[in-house]
Amino acid sequence: MNESVDPRVAASTRKILVQIRDTGPEELLFLIQTDLRRTELRPTEADVIAAVTVEKLNDPARRAMHMALAVWDATTTPDWGDGSQPATPNRRERIYDLLEISPEARERLDDEFPSASQLDAMIVDPNHWTPWYDEERRTAHDFYWRAYQGVLERKGWDIDALATLDRSTTEIVQRLSDPSASEGYQTKGLVVGHVQSGKTANFTGIVAKAIDAGYRLVIVLTGTIELLRGQTQRRLDMELVGEENILDGSDRNDAESIRGIDYIGTQDSDWYSGKFLKHGQDVHSLPEVPAIKRLTTADKDYRKLRLGKDALDFRRTGELMDTGKPVYAPENIYSVDARIAVMKKNTTSLKNLLHDLRNIRADGREIPALIIDDEADQASVNTVNPRSKKEVDAEVKKRSAINKLIADLLKELPRAQYVGYTATPFANVFISPDDSEDLFPKDFLVSLQPSSQYMGGRYFHDLWGVDEVDKGDPAHSNEAAFVRALRADGDKQPEAEEAEILGALDSFVLSGAIKKWRESVDGQFAYRHHTMLVHESVRTAEQSDLADKFRKVWRTQGSYSSPAAFARLRTLYETDFAAVNGSRPEWSDLPMPDDFSELKPFVGEAVDAITVDNDPVVVVNGTKDSDYNAMDFQLRPYWRIMVGGAKLSRGFTVEGLTISYYRRRATAADTLMQMGRWFGYRPGYGDLVRLYIARDIVDGRGKSYDLYDAFTSIIEDEEEFRDQLRKFAEIQEDGRPVVRPIHVPPLVFQQLPWLRPTGTNKMYNAVLRYEGDGGVVKDFNAHDYRGDGSRNAQHFKAVQPLLVDLTEPKEFLGINGTHFIARSTIVTTEAMLSALRQFELFSPDQLNPTIRMIEKAADEGTLTDWAVIVPELDDSYRRSISGTTISMAERQRRADRPGFAGSERRHRATLEIITQNEKPSAQAGDNALDLSTNTRGALLLTFAFDPEVSEDERQLHGRADAARIKRAAWPDLVEPEDVATLFSLAMPYKSAPRGRIGFGVRREDDADNPIVDPEPRGN
Repeated sequence: MNESVDPRVAASTRKILVQIRDTGPEELLFLIQTDLRRTELRPTEADVIAAVTVEKLNDPARRAMHMALAVWDATTTPDWGDGSQPATPNRRERIYDLLEISPEARERLDDEFPSASQLDAMIVDPNHWTPWYDEERRTAHDFYWRAYQGVLERKGWDIDALATLDRSTTEIVQRLSDPSASEGYQTKGLVVGHVQSGKTANFTGIVAKAIDAGYRLVIVLTGTIELLRGQTQRRLDMELVGEENILDGSDRNDAESIRGIDYIGTQDSDWYSGKFLKHGQDVHSLPEVPAIKRLTTADKDYRKLRLGKDALDFRRTGELMDTGKPVYAPENIYSVDARIAVMKKNTTSLKNLLHDLRNIRADGREIPALIIDDEADQASVNTVNPRSKKEVDAEVKKRSAINKLIADLLKELPRAQYVGYTATPFANVFISPDDSEDLFPKDFLVSLQPSSQYMGGRYFHDLWGVDEVDKGDPAHSNEAAFVRALRADGDKQPEAEEAEILGALDSFVLSGAIKKWRESVDGQFAYRHHTMLVHESVRTAEQSDLADKFRKVWRTQGSYSSPAAFARLRTLYETDFAAVNGSRPEWSDLPMPDDFSELKPFVGEAVDAITVDNDPVVVVNGTKDSDYNAMDFQLRPYWRIMVGGAKLSRGFTVEGLTISYYRRRATAADTLMQMGRWFGYRPGYGDLVRLYIARDIVDGRGKSYDLYDAFTSIIEDEEEFRDQLRKFAEIQEDGRPVVRPIHVPPLVFQQLPWLRPTGTNKMYNAVLRYEGDGGVVKDFNAHDYRGDGSRNAQHFKAVQPLLVDLTEPKEFLGINGTHFIARSTIVTTEAMLSALRQFELFSPDQLNPTIRMIEKAADEGTLTDWAVIVPELDDSYRRSISGTTISMAERQRRADRPGFAGSERRHRATLEIITQNEKPSAQAGDNALDLSTNTRGALLLTFAFDPEVSEDERQLHGRADAARIKRAAWPDLVEPEDVATLFSLAMPYKSAPRGRIGFGVRREDDADNPIVDPEPRGN
């Protein structure tokens, strides 16, 4: 702490901030002076501000101020908010007004604690909801939430992330029904997170607040494998249930009484080292604080109960204060113990629970229950097609097994609330909303915003493009920093494949050595686990063969104590790891040796840790001879190469994952994304993470797939989906939401034709009507396969009328001082629509909603005409096509999907300026401003030489649909069949300043019924 800060002032400041954090800001200096009135101290505002802005980030007073501001910034509708919206400058000013601090103090606090701008997006249905979870209710019963919050604080959670968790969990619990209300009802919601981004923390917070609020039966459904169920059970036990509830009154030191406790039997190291939550008091004796009884354990899923079902029976002797009233009655609800079951989505387990619920003395109708469905898109969704004739004709709707059992559970527990969690939501939003018994999230849908420390899709991919000169620079390119290509065909190029395996193993050993070195030079770094994930196939026999390949390369080529190995590792260190670490300021606090020689002793330590079991590789699958049971992160430090498939995907956290070797293809986007275990939080080693991924996987038909590019497209699709959710997660002035959950399915887009958003048995009901976003450039580049070139000719003929009155070439200023030459003209909206209607892209769903949006904007008078921009290249690019001279580019068709790459950033900037986007992504020059009016759209037209390619040329140039042909070989007269017309457009900002959308869902009552048609907003 700084010498100028009196520790008593700091302690008092922390105390007061903790006291008022949940009730709202008050006059801070007055409260502190009152608290210190019995001392000689009379602190000034400057003293208080100095106490909360010390340099040490973990200082208690500083953290208390940071947490208080973060909570106040994020609170949705506080009584003290005076109408200010969360995470806005108005909210922060309101906070400062109530704290009664000076302009100078406000400026200092803004510098030290900027407001977090990204909040979770919640889309709700306002019908059939009674607000109940108010501030008084929350603060009166918060025992388990406070305990869990303390766990996260001790784990070093980022304060803004903690505040966001508090806010989002409160909003979700608010949307559930009041557990003690005389008239209960069911709600169904979906929480959309990111892969390995903290969904478990969110639903643990929900469970904590729900138990505090009065929910007395909590059922957590995990995935379909025991590995994940056990991991989830242990985490809930360790961070929420706590030691006192696990012991259930037994003496921790009485070996006989605790003999049957799961963590004793497994010799769990964290249990013995005291890392499980301790409440510090006997929860059984606290008034209005329920004990938590576990119906499952770390090593046992739900089994039929014996002895009169007492463990599940809420009407057993002594629990109800008034036996003449139901469990949910206010007189009873806080005297009843809570029960929690962590279960696989397994028919036996679910049937066992249903059997017991039907045989206890308590009636299911009186039990306030919460069902958390983790990995909700797996097994839970009904995959029986409702449109199949046999199902339409059936009197009773047929369901897939798990879906039916969850539906039965909801029937048995009419007060149950269902909250699904997933990182890949597409299967869930495609559930039929007409099926009242199914799990469509009819009441709310939340998109979680991950912490800034999360390494997700945006971290590993260059989603917004990288300039050509920066593509190999890790300072600018995520691909260059983290991604290493696998190109060898193992069947045909075994030596090349072994070389790639060796490269990945070298990275694993070297990154482990760097971790060991960091631990030796700075005590704040501690790396208990260090793992490498190898995933190529779900077939267990192939996993065994792959594990043997890695063992062979480790044994015959690794030789990590040899001069040759040190030479390899030195080169890898200097050209890769040291270079990447030094490329970005966010890694400046992650130390690296000045020279590789400092790492040499730690290479041996890393190898020793990896081979502690005399085998660097462990196979994790369900086979009898698998080393599955040897993989236990709880028992000891774990430094291994893990080869597996399904058991290492789908929610399971691979602790310490640093190096990934990935070669598995899947044909559904959600399946592929769930395998991205390299996403997550990597405290203290984010710079060391590497992804070795196949760039040229060939399927049985000879089709090539770039898996990294496939992930890029999925992430772009998901980011667009999440952006849409954020955009429409707001309330209109009349109090109605812009969209409701039923409107969400059509927001799902896809780029790769071979990669569906989810399984075909889960996609039944999405129809997008119209969609537009004012001032935002949208590329329409997914052209159909070339075929005979007739579509090329059709498209060129469609735009020819737009090219008649082009100006002479003029210079346009692009981004970062760049420029380009282009010709331009102004055309009517009718002429634009005439051209667009003649385009046939790979999918009509890509263009039709935009055409309809243009028609709407024209009818409303916010769109009158269009500026057409046609980039102009030098004479060597110019050709005459059907009497029209244009410049053609060398852009080629993509190898893995229909169409071409997107537009250039410098061109997009010009379109944004023309359409008067209030926040353009880059600056453009005066020529763009000259073309702008507030009712003018902008169209970018570019042309690519797209000749027919023979089979011989295709073989010569690879599997791409078109080969690169030098301009010198272009014919003087090009046929329109050989010209691909590419376009991007932006509507006037005025037409849709916040985005507009209109869509329907295929409904059994009216297949063509448009569900929502929001009026223009923000004009």
